[in-house]
Amino acid sequence: MTQCSNCYPTNLIYEIKAAGERNLLVLPQIIPFLSARGFLVKATENTMLVSEAGIADLDDFCQDHMNIEQLTFRLEDASWQPFGEIKVTLSSQWVDDIILQQRVICYAQPIVDAQGSVYAHEMLARFVQEDGSLLSPLAVFEAAKLRNRLYSLDRLCRMAAVRSSKGLSGKVFINFIPTSIYSPQHCLQSTIQLAQQLNIDPSKLVFEVVETEQVDDLDHLKSILGYYKHHGFQYALDDVGEGFSTIELLQQLKPHYMKLDKGFVQGVAISSEKQIVAIKMLEAAVQINSVPLAEGVEDEVDFAWLRDNGFKLFQGYLFGRPAPIA
Repeated sequence: MTQCSNCYPTNLIYEIKAAGERNLLVLPQIIPFLSARGFLVKATENTMLVSEAGIADLDDFCQDHMNIEQLTFRLEDASWQPFGEIKVTLSSQWVDDIILQQRVICYAQPIVDAQGSVYAHEMLARFVQEDGSLLSPLAVFEAAKLRNRLYSLDRLCRMAAVRSSKGLSGKVFINFIPTSIYSPQHCLQSTIQLAQQLNIDPSKLVFEVVETEQVDDLDHLKSILGYYKHHGFQYALDDVGEGFSTIELLQQLKPHYMKLDKGFVQGVAISSEKQIVAIKMLEAAVQINSVPLAEGVEDEVDFAWLRDNGFKLFQGYLFGRPAPIA
């Protein structure tokens, strides 16, 4: 079976665009060199597509003989970037090995009810270096974003989380990044199939939207959530109060669970401003029949205020830190 290039890292193709008299004069002279060595994919009057294997040497050449300020590059159809930033992308090649070698393990953090009993766990990815030490998840995702590897990494984490959920009781929350998913029918099919192979009841899994950026393509997000719902899974919105703040948006998405952002949770017992946001979220949850969940709970007084005012589920260091799954 042919592997999807979005799922498995392959040799990246860089599109380089030249401007300025000096650069346009030099560009045709280096095309035969790149072509002879198998690095050139395609060339036009002012652009060339070059495989990553040839980029490091090309960068050195351009630094010496071309006007860097008038060169730009991009990966696939991503945004154009200054050519001077190309070294940053090259320096992030290590994330490809993380994905190809599947060097990810899952930690789980408990989610409790108002009585403190464990209701669910959230799965959290941790990435392993070759020496066995752990990498910062933020650094790994930033590197993947630089190299257009977000789908590959997101898929790796989703699949690992589904496998690890088999041994956990209660519901399991699994994070995903909606903008990394091209087509729900194709990109999420393997996740659905794995859950079926492991005989995991779909209602056990809650897929959590973790993107806090503004939702630019609401129809795309709705199609993803609809796909999950159609297959019997539930879904949650993370960072409500930040990324998902309007009742109109929440009414359209109708999440099964809504997570109040930790920025409004920590200190809520003594902050009238945070209390206003928390109460508005509770009201929104009641309107759309969603379960309100407070994340980032670290203080007993905040927990008491949230519980007494109607929050149903809670997550944070007060109840347990993320820990490896046995």
